[in-house]
Amino acid sequence: MGHPTGPWTEKRLMVSPTTPAPAVTASIQSAAKPTLLSIRNVAKTFGRNAVLRNVSLEIAEGEFLTILGESGSGKTTLLRIVAGFETATSGELWMGDERLDRQPPYRRRVNTVFQSYALFPHLTVEQNVGYGLRVAKRPAAEIAQRVADALDKVKMTAHAKAKPSKISGGQQQRVALARALVNRPRLLLLDEPLSALDANLRRQMQVELKSLQREVGIAFVFVTHDQEEAMVMSDRIALLRSGELEQVATPREIYSRPATAYVAQFIGHTNLLKGDVRGGVVRGGSLSWATSLPDGPALFSLRPEHVRLAGTGGPPGLVRTRGRVLHQAFHGATELIRVECADDLVLVMRTASGGGALHEVDLEFSAADAVLVRESPERN
Repeated sequence: MGHPTGPWTEKRLMVSPTTPAPAVTASIQSAAKPTLLSIRNVAKTFGRNAVLRNVSLEIAEGEFLTILGESGSGKTTLLRIVAGFETATSGELWMGDERLDRQPPYRRRVNTVFQSYALFPHLTVEQNVGYGLRVAKRPAAEIAQRVADALDKVKMTAHAKAKPSKISGGQQQRVALARALVNRPRLLLLDEPLSALDANLRRQMQVELKSLQREVGIAFVFVTHDQEEAMVMSDRIALLRSGELEQVATPREIYSRPATAYVAQFIGHTNLLKGDVRGGVVRGGSLSWATSLPDGPALFSLRPEHVRLAGTGGPPGLVRTRGRVLHQAFHGATELIRVECADDLVLVMRTASGGGALHEVDLEFSAADAVLVRESPERN
């Protein structure tokens, strides 16, 4: 992702402007849910390359937690360490009072669904689902019952006798889920399992997967690089950047209260506004507003939906400017409009579609919607 290059910079994408942004926290949001898995200061290096840097994270019973990050952020490596397919260079994993990282993968009550579903083409759906139980030499009657229950949960009972080549990609994904669930894990790990699906099916499966997770009641840890997917499905999102946690929060909080400039840019769209505080006033180019922040430099995230066409009058605390429309991008029900204002300031505004072409506009936003964020230093 890019970084601010000027005094006021628009980038992709609520703390009040008087309150510092929250520090990174990996705490469980609800005290009603006990901790299932505790990841403590886990680091992983390959040669001189540090892939994970002292990651600490707690996952609650029954939680749907998404590990989100761009390629190379370390998210899949962290998942493989939890599964037991990789060994951490340092740190500990605990499930209850059991030191999980000292157990081999087959002893952990953790199952994984990979990007490639890896179904056996010569076996039927029910044979694929029951394969692990047969290897474990479970009684035939138990296998039959558990397979039937697992297929019922993922709504694949009608396809029990079919071969993988005869069912769709979405159905194969459900079979892979059933094969993991049949082992009754306490934690299910999913490594971008929807990435091979087309856009419409992917959206459908996002809803179904979340509903399934609620039904079975076990914790899911879902890895993806897709921010929209993470926002739709998660109870909490853990955003990884270059092997470190940038922020852990609910989707609503991570969007409306981003802790850093990187988070604000990665999740949705934002305008990054760099200013200077002196004597209770933020100033940056032609914009200024009152604040209770201490004197010094400050960086704010302003979401496009909080920028609007200026009206007459209005409540106190409105910040106004005028500019020339550079570009209008149609997004169905909304439009994203880039406006060049004084001092080379470019603001992006999100409005309802149907307003027609705009040229010169007066804009306004509330000072309370300018969210204070920390700078995001470069990381190797």
